Amino acid sequence: MELKGITITLREMSEGERDAFNMPRKVYTDTNVADVLVGEPSTEDITQTFNLYGKKVKYTLAIPKGDTHNWVNALVVLPEPFGGEYKTIGYPTAGIEENIPLRWNKKVHIERVGEYESENSP
Repeated sequence: MELKGITITLREMSEGERDAFNMPRKVYTDTNVADVLVGEPSTEDITQTFNLYGKKVKYTLAIPKGDTHNWVNALVVLPEPFGGEYKTIGYPTAGIEENIPLRWNKKVHIERVGEYESENSP
């Protein structure tokens, strides 16, 4: 049995032109990233992320080797059955590509965008 990832959409943020208050506007660039694994975070990952960032990890993404995208403070759109928009938490962790036997060497935690608002809404 071979592991097979899915294609996700990564929305990388960059600074665009400046507004009337001389503040840079956010510009998002959508990029498809193929062969990404989506999995449940471990209990340790959930606890550490909540203690460090005060955020709840929903999923953990395994990113393929050779990926050069910026995963810090990025938005991620997952297809069904996960569906919806997510935001990365913290910095990705990566291993040495040559020392990892599979096709993935980077791990990114994501949280659901707007989940806390909907849970606490009356």
